[in-house]
Amino acid sequence: MPTSAAYRPAGRHRELGSDFYDIVRPAEFPQHVLRYRNQRWAERVGLGSLSDEEWIDHFGRFSPLPGNFEEPLALRYHGHQFRTYNPHLGDGRGFLFAQLHDVQDGRLLDLGTKGSGQTPWSRHADGRLTLKGGVREILATEMLEALGVETSKSFSLIETGEELERSDEPSPTRSSVLVRLSHSHIRIGTFQRLLYLDETDNLRKLLDYTLQTYMPDLWRDDDADRAPAFLEEVCRRVARMGAQWMAAGFVHGVLNTDNINVTGESFDYGPWRFLPVYEPGFTAAYFDETGLYAFGRQPDTLLWNLFRLAECLLPLSQQSSLEQALGAFEPALHREFTGAIIRRLGIQSRDFEQDGALAKALWTFLHESKAPFEQTFFDWYGGRLSAERAERSPAAELYAQASFQPVRAALSAFDPAPQIRLDHPYFARPTPCTMLIDEVEAIWAPIAAQDDWSIFRNKLNEIRSMAEAYGTEEHGQS
Repeated sequence: MPTSAAYRPAGRHRELGSDFYDIVRPAEFPQHVLRYRNQRWAERVGLGSLSDEEWIDHFGRFSPLPGNFEEPLALRYHGHQFRTYNPHLGDGRGFLFAQLHDVQDGRLLDLGTKGSGQTPWSRHADGRLTLKGGVREILATEMLEALGVETSKSFSLIETGEELERSDEPSPTRSSVLVRLSHSHIRIGTFQRLLYLDETDNLRKLLDYTLQTYMPDLWRDDDADRAPAFLEEVCRRVARMGAQWMAAGFVHGVLNTDNINVTGESFDYGPWRFLPVYEPGFTAAYFDETGLYAFGRQPDTLLWNLFRLAECLLPLSQQSSLEQALGAFEPALHREFTGAIIRRLGIQSRDFEQDGALAKALWTFLHESKAPFEQTFFDWYGGRLSAERAERSPAAELYAQASFQPVRAALSAFDPAPQIRLDHPYFARPTPCTMLIDEVEAIWAPIAAQDDWSIFRNKLNEIRSMAEAYGTEEHGQS
């Protein structure tokens, strides 16, 4: 197969040994129709020169990539699901297919699957993914990346020609297999499993592997110092992720401990949603009846999950040191949230106090006015430079109200960021690109009814135009 000279296989996860995964066989599908190929990120990992037929061979039939895993690995983990511990989890419809390096910065990246067949952890499920589920994940990751959120990338979607029975959508429904690109699939639940099984040696092995592989600068020679250093860094990374979700108006929907990875990027999208307007109680999952994972509760939920990670590290360090490390989360959350708001507004940071005052004023306005969430950031991108454009906005009447005056006053002290591109055609439109639930359903409807992918493709082009306008089209974290 032709690959770029920059293609650098890794396959490091095998170093952990068979206590951490099961070798599995991919499902054999009756059909392979390529529906989505992320060419930009294929170039980033040295796979851009693959033909479509070669692409299908690797990401639909799962022929091994050169120098990579000969057989896929279904990873073992446990987790709290809606705060109930489940020791029967693991990769039930996915596996780690390959590991390789980012051409630009050398980071190790995983190619993991969703819908690739049954594994020892399928728990009597079919191990498949609906085509609609694959489409929804692409829309989530493309939108989040455009908004500057650290997220996994949807790398490939192939329709597989099976009819699936599902209780939460009309059945039979079409099937697919998704490949995602992510920095790591080591989850909080990976550590929880080892604590549950009382495998302290493997717990230490996982900690040391994770530090050496993903956080080598944090290595400490003293065993008792490594766990707190690791936990503190995970707290910072998870805080950044949560802050970016909040600034993007995003609700993940299923913040179980097996859905939080230790490298701190958003992944594994199920019943996600974006806010129409600021509403702390807004939920994404119909089965989240108590609002446990509602928009406004996401930071607290992430911290709860980090406490579960700290518990896993108790056999390796002192409780007092781990408690101190957990203290990194809250200040990091506030710092990252403020920074994310400043970036979303396209202005230059002044200092933490002034940045924070602006963020608070804007958040208060969004809460009190119920202004359209994404429209507000779109209208005021560039700060005071956009005041005239905001006056022509569909939300202009809201900006004339007293509740917006603290925001306007705070914005007047900020200069536009030097790299903003207000002359981009994206800003000539009256409304922003959004991804509300009605739009998702409207994108899916013609695919389901007539196999018409034109609206889906048009939406991806619209999102990429937004990414160009915001300067996030080369967003490097994965």
